[in-house]
Amino acid sequence: MTLEIITTPALRPLRHGFFTRRGGASSGVFAGLNCGIGSTDQVEMVRINRARVAEAMGVDAEALVSMHQVHSAEVAVIGAPLDGARPRADAMVTATPGIALAVLTADCQPVLFADAEAGVIGAAHAGWRGALDGILDATVAEMERLGARREAIRAVIGPSISQRAYEVGPEFLDTFLEETPENARFFANGHGDRLHFDLPAYGMERLRRAGVEGEWTRHCTYHDADRFFSYRRSTHAREADYGRLISAIRL
Repeated sequence: MTLEIITTPALRPLRHGFFTRRGGASSGVFAGLNCGIGSTDQVEMVRINRARVAEAMGVDAEALVSMHQVHSAEVAVIGAPLDGARPRADAMVTATPGIALAVLTADCQPVLFADAEAGVIGAAHAGWRGALDGILDATVAEMERLGARREAIRAVIGPSISQRAYEVGPEFLDTFLEETPENARFFANGHGDRLHFDLPAYGMERLRRAGVEGEWTRHCTYHDADRFFSYRRSTHAREADYGRLISAIRL
C-alpha cells in the first residue's frame, strides 16, 4: 500500500509530511506504518517503516533524526545526521540542509515549524505537559537563535486527539488554571466531574503567544482508527501496545 502523507500549503515549498499509518510493513495492533522504536513491534518492521519514510522525505535513513521524547521543554539543535542516536528532548531545530527532523506521536501534537526564507526548521512533540511547560515557545526561541525571524515562522499542528475524545478529571483542569484562569476556555463539561480538554486549541494559543502563525490540520487520531494510531484508543480497547505515527520536515 502507498504511504499516505498529509501536507499543508503553510509549510511549502519545504518537503514535509504528517504520515498516517497507511503503507507500512507492521501487523497486528501495529498494522501499518509504525515508526515507534520504543514499541514492542518487531525491530525489523520498524526499520523498514522508517526507511520508507526516509525515502519519501528524500534523505538517507541515518538523516531521519528523531528523539527520545520525555514530555519536556528541551530542544535539541541538530547540525549533522546522528546515525541512529536520539537526543533526549521533545523538539529539534536545524539550519542544515539534508536532515529530516521527525517526531513520533499517538494522540499528542506533532508540530512542524519552518522559516523557509531563513532556511530554519523545527519539529516538536507537544503533549499536554510539554505544551504547558513551554516546548512550543522554546522551539521558536531556538529557531530564532539559528537565524529565523519569529514573524516569518509558520507552524502546523498535525493529527492529534480532539477535544471530544480527550476526557480528563478536575485535577487536570486545576493544573492549567494555575498557569492562568483564562485556560478554562480550553475545557468543556462532560459527565459528572469529567471534562474534555482541547489540546490542539491550547497548542494554537501557545503558538499565538509566541508570536507565530499556526494552524491545525483538524485530524483526530482517536476517531479515525483506519488512518491513525491512538494511545488512548488502544488503552480503552485494552490492547497490549500501540503504534506511533511519524511527522517530518526537511530543508
